[in-house]
Order: sequence, then structure tokens, then C-alpha cells
Amino acid sequence: MTALDDTPAGPAEAGQVAAPDEAVGARGLLRALLRNRLAAAALVVLAIFVVVAVLGERLAPYGRNEVSSADKLRAPSLEHPFGTDQLGRDVLSRVLIGAEPSLRVGLVAVGIALVAGVVLGLVAGYYRGLVDDVVMRCMDVLFAFPAILLAIAVMAIRGRGATNAMIAIGVVYTPIFARVTRASVLTVREQVFVRAARSIGAGDLRIMTRHVLPNVAAPIIVQTSISLAFAILAEAALSFIGLGTQPPEPSWGRMLADGRGFIQDAWWMAVFPGLAIFAVVLSFNVTGDALRDALDPRQRSAIESAAGRG
Repeated sequence: MTALDDTPAGPAEAGQVAAPDEAVGARGLLRALLRNRLAAAALVVLAIFVVVAVLGERLAPYGRNEVSSADKLRAPSLEHPFGTDQLGRDVLSRVLIGAEPSLRVGLVAVGIALVAGVVLGLVAGYYRGLVDDVVMRCMDVLFAFPAILLAIAVMAIRGRGATNAMIAIGVVYTPIFARVTRASVLTVREQVFVRAARSIGAGDLRIMTRHVLPNVAAPIIVQTSISLAFAILAEAALSFIGLGTQPPEPSWGRMLADGRGFIQDAWWMAVFPGLAIFAVVLSFNVTGDALRDALDPRQRSAIESAAGRG
């Protein structure tokens, strides 16, 4: 390894056992996931929802706010498979179109938390000392508040809307990524290949980005998948109480709020958006569990042995 080598260094270069994230390539990870039938089904469900989020307007049989006073509170039928709401709007169309803002808010919020949390955790774990104390005590302050309460507090300052919901949820989940990253960095920074990089004059930024970060990616990937599930739930909760996506734009959480007053007479208004949230959140959780197993060498060996016996 030379100072000009841009290839991420790893334990294998120093004669050590490969880290879990190095031992599993992209193809190996995909194969491990597909061996798990539950994880494969979850990936299919997520792929379907992604397609729906991208093509929602084209797939919807009616407009998002197409009102028909003659079709108010119609039960599910061939014409309206998911029924209609109190304004005569087609629930199926709104569930399909509502996938885009619900998933977008969750994805962008986790992206914000991922970037901020990984940077903070990487810096805190690498430098330790005073930097570590300051950063992690700030994270502890955020952790002291219940997640939804902290999100509401942020939105109380910034105001309502999907954009502010992304920022609020991103702030809430930043400490989680910071802690996960820091815990892994504290171990990796003491490895031989990191000390070797320092000995040949590599700077801190290069060591952190080229040598440390690639070797702490596995737990971050798993945490990202799990956080996506909770971010979508958080977006639904904020929209439910009127702080997230604003009407008349459809959002699963907003549709649940609209349907709660008609749960006895028009159960379909709340059930179908709720099932969409349930399916996406469950799929992300199952995928996260499968990723954790696939990236853990001990779990992966057990899975492969069981598959070989089967």
C-alpha cells in the first residue's frame, strides 16, 4: 500500500481477518438476501412500492383530488376497488399517489440523518478526547427527548409542511447514526492497517474516508434500512396530527387522519392507507434483519450451512 493508492484499505492488507463488510461483496450480499425467502419477499414488496411512488400519477385510475359528490363514501367495488372518501375521491388513487410523498419524506429524512450522523460519529470516534465528549453529549441531549416530541418541537419552530418534516425527522435520527458510527470507528481506528496508514504520512481526512469509513459501513447499512421504516412511521404520525404533508395533497398519514372520523361507516378510508404503511414498514424491518444476518460472518455461516443441509 502506498500513499498514492486510492483503494480503500482493509484488514486483509495487514494480514488480518477481513471485516464483515469486506468479506461480503455486492453479489454475495444479494445472494444471501435472496436465500432468505422472507427477505426476498420484502424486497419485492419494496420494489413494488418504489414503482408505485414513481408512477403513482400514471397508475391511478382517478385524479388525486377528483371529487364526485354522487360517489361519497362508496364501499369498495369494481369501479372503486378501495372505495371513496367523504368527498367522493377514489381511495385507491390517493393511496397510489400518496406513496410518493410518504416515501420521499422518509428517504430524504434518513439521508439527512445518515450524512450528519456518520460525519459526527466518524469525527468523534476518530479523534476521541474533547471532540468526542462534546459531540456525543450533544447527541445525548437529543436522545433525552422522545422522538416524536422532538420532531414536533422542531416543526413548531420551522412550521408545517413536508420539507420541514424531512428536516425534523432527520434531526431526530441523527444521534442514532452518530452512535452506531462512533462505536465501530473506535474499534477500527486501532487496527494495524490504520496505524500503517499513519506511519506513511496519510492525513486524518484520508485515513477516515479511505481506510476507516469503508470498514464501518456494515452496521451503517443495517441501521439505514431499519431507520427508513421508523422514518416513514414518523412521517405518517406528523401528517396524522396535521404537521406533515398538507391537504389536499394525499399522504398515508393524512388519509388515516381523514378516515378516523368515519371508521364505523367507511372503514376503508383508514384501513387501506394503514395497510400500505404496515407493508412498507414491515418490509424495511425484514430487510434490515436480513442485512444484519448477511453482513455478520457468524450468522452468514450458519445460514449457508442450513441452506446446504436443505
